[in-house]
Amino acid sequence: MGSVLCCKCGIPMTPNAANMCVKCLRSEVDITEGLQKHVIIMHCPECDSYLQPPKTWIKAQLESKELLTFCVKRLKNLNKWVAPVQLRQHVSHRRTFFYLKQLILRHDAAVHAIKIKQMDQGKI
Repeated sequence: MGSVLCCKCGIPMTPNAANMCVKCLRSEVDITEGLQKHVIIMHCPECDSYLQPPKTWIKAQLESKELLTFCVKRLKNLNKWVAPVQLRQHVSHRRTFFYLKQLILRHDAAVHAIKIKQMDQGKI
């Protein structure tokens, strides 16, 4: 595989879609956009417990798996991922569409879909 120069800093790198090195790409794109970056967690220093609202206190050591799990669960919008997908299929026989629909239903691929729209001749 060849190499190209980064469009920002000019160092040689392997080509990618952005034509930027990892360092420049990190400075340009924020992958945490839309995620909550701060959360308030109540800690009792006497009993070394953390408040799990509304009134449950859990014990966890610093840097433990339990504390990490507790903190991650407190973050909002962590399980929401939006990916727009279009499927445009032109076939000579409708049987192909029915087969594709059965595959989607069999594998529960449409369970978390937000909007599914069938268009006549693929026109918007």
